[in-house]
Amino acid sequence: VQLQASGGGLVQAGGSLRLSCTASGRTSSTYVTGWFRQAPGLERDFVAAITWSGYSTYYADFVKGRFTISRDNAKNTVYLQMNSLKSEDTAVYYCAVGAYQTAIPRRRNEYDDWGQGTLVTVSS
Repeated sequence: VQLQASGGGLVQAGGSLRLSCTASGRTSSTYVTGWFRQAPGLERDFVAAITWSGYSTYYADFVKGRFTISRDNAKNTVYLQMNSLKSEDTAVYYCAVGAYQTAIPRRRNEYDDWGQGTLVTVSS
């Protein structure tokens, strides 16, 4: 699966951005699409994920209530709506695809295919 992430940019603290992740190639109803982020010098952290059906989602605690993940399978696209952005949300955001096993995967090594990343900068 090839993934293209987009939608990053510069925004003031308290503002909003919507990231998109468009997939091409072979897809499967067992796939989960996740978003991760990596700030300079830090590890790549899980942000949110959504199952193929869209019925199940999972969020990292630090984005609950602020970020919303959704998908439009007709467009092969997963979205990450980010509201109430903080300076600590500044990072490169990556989307990735992995297989649903017994739960929504949350570890980096559970995802097989990755997009190129899109930079989000939140100014304070």
